Order: sequence, then C-alpha cells, then structure tokens
Amino acid sequence: MSTEHRATHRAAAPDDGAAGLLPLLRAVPDHPAPGITFWDITPLLADAAALARATGALAEAARALPGGRVDLVAGVEARGFVLGAPLALALGAGFVPLRKAGKLPWRTVRQDYSLEYGEASIEAHEDAVPAGARVLVIDDVLATGGTAAAACTLVGRLGGEVAGAVFLLEIAALDGRAALARALGGAPVTSVLQTP
Repeated sequence: MSTEHRATHRAAAPDDGAAGLLPLLRAVPDHPAPGITFWDITPLLADAAALARATGALAEAARALPGGRVDLVAGVEARGFVLGAPLALALGAGFVPLRKAGKLPWRTVRQDYSLEYGEASIEAHEDAVPAGARVLVIDDVLATGGTAAAACTLVGRLGGEVAGAVFLLEIAALDGRAALARALGGAPVTSVLQTP
C-alpha cells in the first residue's frame, strides 16, 4: 500500500468497534445516476483490520438470528461476494453467488426486480440451494430493499428457507426494511452500520 493511499484513508483504530468503520466508507454523489448517492466500501476493504472487524460484526449478527443455524450464505454480486465469502467461512457455512443475469455457466433460475435507477436481474444455479437449507442473504448496502428482496425471493424459489438478511450499511432514510418485509416472510434484517 502506498503512503499516498494511507494518507487519504483513515485506518480504523483497534478499539473503535463497528461504529468506527463508518468513516472508512465513502459517499459518492450522483453515481450511478443523478440524485443517487453510492456508498463505496473499497476503502474499508483495503484496511485489513477493518475488513476483519466488519466480517466479525456480520458473523455476530448472523449468530444472533432466531433458529441459529445457517447452512449457506448467499451473496449478491458484487460486493456481497466480497463480504459473503469470509462470512460463510466464519459461520462454517457454504457460499452461493447470486449473479447478474448471463454470468453463470450452467442452468439458472432468474429473478427480475426494480432499482432506484432502472431494472435488473439476478440468477443462481438451479441446484445452488438444497431444499430446506437455511440461507443468510448478504449485501454491502441496504438502500430501497429491491435487490435484497429479489435475492430473498430467489432463495425461496430455489427451495431454501431465508434465515435473515445482513448488511454492512443501511441507509435508514430509504426504509429498505419495509420493502424486504414480504420477501423475508418474518425473517430478521440486520445491519452493522447505519448512515447518520
């Protein structure tokens, strides 16, 4: 890591707790469209201690879910992959990638959904989730809830039981939890951080 990079990003202090991670996130206005603020987690990912602490906080939230057991972690492309794989390892669970349409090499199940700025689709291999498996859905940011709701619906269509959904950051003002309520069927939503 260059000294220039170190100077532009505040490292998380070891005793900051999860809240100390928030300064490592970067708000990017008008991306990917005017009026949208994109929350960039790459500065946090570049800080090894912060990434470990974020993974630990996500694992702690997952272990507190009712029913306890998580068989699979389903990460939404792309940052849900980055956080989801180490979370799966921490929980002793497998990992399922939920990918953008057309990216997976085998037979898939597709779920379409709406974003703040357009339409999108995610897919998973049709055999990715064994019937009855308890699946934890993860993504980096909970905004309006459309992507997470689609992920939960897709998990259900594949035969899994959604154990809950976890996020590194929640933009509370957008009330994504409400959009998730139907797709989750009562399963809990947890976020490690919230925007001020």
